[in-house]
Amino acid sequence: MAAATAVEADPAASEGGAASPGVQSRGWDQDQLRKYSFPTKAIPRLSHTDPRAEMLINNEEPVVLTDTNLVYPALKWDIAYLQENIGNGDFSVYIAENHKFLYYDEKKMSNFENFVPKSQRTEMKFSEFVDKMHRMEEMRGEERVYLQQTLNDTVGKKIVVDFLGFNWNWINKQQAKRNWGQLTSNLLLIGMEGNVTPAHYDEQQNFFAQIKGHKRCILFPPDQFECLYPYPVHHPCDRQSQVDFDNPDYERFPNFKNVVGYEAVVGPGDVLYIPMYWWHHIESLLNGGVTITVNFWYKGAPTPKRIEYPLRAHQKVAIMRNIEKMLGEALGDPHEVGPLLKTMIKGRYEQDHS
Repeated sequence: MAAATAVEADPAASEGGAASPGVQSRGWDQDQLRKYSFPTKAIPRLSHTDPRAEMLINNEEPVVLTDTNLVYPALKWDIAYLQENIGNGDFSVYIAENHKFLYYDEKKMSNFENFVPKSQRTEMKFSEFVDKMHRMEEMRGEERVYLQQTLNDTVGKKIVVDFLGFNWNWINKQQAKRNWGQLTSNLLLIGMEGNVTPAHYDEQQNFFAQIKGHKRCILFPPDQFECLYPYPVHHPCDRQSQVDFDNPDYERFPNFKNVVGYEAVVGPGDVLYIPMYWWHHIESLLNGGVTITVNFWYKGAPTPKRIEYPLRAHQKVAIMRNIEKMLGEALGDPHEVGPLLKTMIKGRYEQDHS
């Protein structure tokens, strides 16, 4: 992993290879996982009281916490309960032509006139979303929907009561201990079986709380940046990997051959810590029914006054992002950033000058 913390994974959590003992009892099996070309190691599954869990979070390494009770009141949420209680607000729903929901930033679309998003965002009432989802399930076609809505004050009273009953005591302590910034949002995610959010990284700390169904989460540390080939910063798909995991193009992306994932399957009540700048690929299990998740996103801790060297991988990623942004502003055209960087490097930094 990015840092050298030695933590033994629970053997029953080993997601790679043959099904392990105890897997069946967790409500899913290996046939429900998509097949990929790269190896993975298991993310440890630990009690939140286990000192090893604290050590991993302090080191900004992923861990599945099995017993935080973080979203305990929401474990009764299913589609029927939400439909009755969530209220009449508008919900953000993505419609994709296949199982992949590649995120894109609508504000950056003007930078790339030829960019055609693979999914479309629309607003609809919760009941419209449910009807649409059921119709798509019946048709068994390629088209899918994925609800991604920040929980806000438009939700019904019962949902507010459930939300207030979350284990804020525990999560607020996590935030305070590590000097993280404010909670920026709680995102409610409702996906169809087989939905995939392709690999991307966020610039925030994330506790990913599973409520209904199972999700497979494959993470990659920031030091694998070169293997995952993110889009340019000014592209609408900034922070997303350009590599198609189902069909990797090794000619364009040769370093992808070296990628190694860390994976876990999370079920109701599990909370996965996804550290800032860690790549994550998330899939609702095949034939696993509807999945419901709530994210807790926090701003990272402020930059320390005294910088310690050597820099950590995520700090280098931040530097690269800032250089791309500054060049885009200075040149006035994001399309000039790549050629300028090439001019800087070609024949100068690529040779051994010893």
